[in-house]
Order: sequence, then C-alpha cells, then structure tokens
Amino acid sequence: MNGDPETSFYPDMRDPRVMVSLPHARRTAMAALWGLAARLTKLLIDAREPLIGQIKLAWWRDMAAMIASDPDALPKGEPLLAELQASWAGQGGLDALVDAAEAMLLAESDDDRRAASESFGGHLFALSGGEEIGGKRWGLIWGAGVEEGEVEARDLLARAKALAAPSRRVFAGNRSLLMLDRWAGAIAGHGGARHLRSEAMLLLRIGLFGR
Repeated sequence: MNGDPETSFYPDMRDPRVMVSLPHARRTAMAALWGLAARLTKLLIDAREPLIGQIKLAWWRDMAAMIASDPDALPKGEPLLAELQASWAGQGGLDALVDAAEAMLLAESDDDRRAASESFGGHLFALSGGEEIGGKRWGLIWGAGVEEGEVEARDLLARAKALAAPSRRVFAGNRSLLMLDRWAGAIAGHGGARHLRSEAMLLLRIGLFGR
C-alpha cells in the first residue's frame, strides 16, 4: 500500500485545506516539519536494504542534532535543511521523529510495526503542538501506507479503525491536528479506500465549526 508521499496517501498538514487553519506565524515551521516527515517517509519507501536506509536516517539524525545545538554548522545546498534551520534552529525533538522512522524500517512483527507507526504519528503531532496520543490513529494510517506487505498494511488499518477518536481536548484548540486525526479516522473507516468528496466535506465542516 505504499506510494509517493508527495501525493499524500496520508493526511498531510501541508494540504491547503488544513494549513489555512493555522496561524500565519506557524505555517512556515509546520511546512518544514511536515516536509521532513515526507522526506523520511520517502526514504522508508525507497529503501531496498535496511542498512542503506539506516545510513541515510543516521545522516538525518545528525542533522536534527545540529539543528538543535549548532544550526550554523549545517551543510549548505539542501533546501529542506535551510527551511528547518530557518524555523527550528535551537529546538530539539526532530531526532525522535528520525528514531521512529528507523523503528518502522527495522520492524519485524505486527506489534513492532504498530508501535513504530504510533510513535511516528505521536512525535509528529507533539512537534506540531499537540499531544502524542492525538497522533496514534494518524500514525497507523501512515504506517499502512509505508508498509509494502498487503497483510501487514491491512493489520495497521484495522488497528486504526479500532481506535476510538481522541477527545477534542487532546488537541487543545489546534484545529489542524483535529482535522488530521478525523481525516485519518475516515480513511481507516473505509479500510484505506479514499473518498475524496466526503473527505473534503469533513475538512470543511471541521474547519468551519471545529467538529
């Protein structure tokens, strides 16, 4: 069930229908963060050998550490690094996203894949201003898209469908994350099938009314 992350097989903060719900001051940082998530996702999908994937993830882990502690030392010429440097310099936590991606790369059991998927979603939502628990259902949808095995992907979708929707209090007024969770829930409810018109109506309703 894998695919190109840039076509958003998972609900993406960078979708204009979601991004518009963010304050203007936060949009650049969120675009960079979710750009990193997309880059890590593509790395997982493209990895032919776990060792090669680990080497690439190790580079991003080093970059995350430099962003937090020595952003001026970042290498030049990588547009995503420049975006992250501009909006995340001096801030930690990006390495946790890389760690979760590596856990997904190396997962060997259904439980490992579930834990890695929920961790990736949880860390991404936490970095986006929410609580980790709010990103679990989204993370399972993400994991189903990354996982190349049909049976394994279906297991993650089933787990996402079985999760109850988090209370709106979890998102502490962050409407964009609420939209992403409910969007993920709709995808899970349809077994991974996309219903673009109903998804658009869902996002419009939450964007207007917050529910």
